[in-house]
Amino acid sequence: MSRYNAPFEIHVHGDVPLRADVTYAQLQDALKPLWTYAGARSLADGAESAYEEEPGIKFDAPEHVLRMCWTVPGDEDFRQSLDEMCMSLNELSQEGAAIEVTFYDAEFDEEEEPPEAEARDDFLMLFVGPTPAAIMQVQRDLLVEDVVNLMERHFDGAELGGVVAEIDKLFSQRFDALVNSLEIGKPPRGGGSGHAGGRRPRRLH
Repeated sequence: MSRYNAPFEIHVHGDVPLRADVTYAQLQDALKPLWTYAGARSLADGAESAYEEEPGIKFDAPEHVLRMCWTVPGDEDFRQSLDEMCMSLNELSQEGAAIEVTFYDAEFDEEEEPPEAEARDDFLMLFVGPTPAAIMQVQRDLLVEDVVNLMERHFDGAELGGVVAEIDKLFSQRFDALVNSLEIGKPPRGGGSGHAGGRRPRRLH
């Protein structure tokens, strides 16, 4: 698939912890939307980034981690490949993880464009995980980190416990709403009730 005139350079970055039993063949199948988009015939063929200084797509077998620092030329249709990849990685992941995707406008030249022109750069944060709770945990941790970093410019970290507690409350409400939506229409089961989708995200305090 030739993309010499692709409007974007798309960078995919993130580490995904994998289950200990995941094989290279399973990972190759899960990442097929990426390497086929790059015009490759296998993961080994497509794992190399468009930039030599980037490590590309690596399977760290001893650590059971998928490591991605990979750039490919492409268009908006790459988003479909990302959706398919995330669905597959959910089934192989050991815990929740974030994947950053940046679309750089390859056609934008600051020196030639008028002052009011803006690049069509875009940024996505994708999440994968074995359960909805694992995915929410990563989302919650990133939000707490961002909020605390922002507010520590004005407040001491010890003063922010109430803010973190409110964030936890919001995620708890979202988790409970998800559980309730999953349980609608299910026949009642014996032996008591429990939350679907794994444990409630842990609290910081």
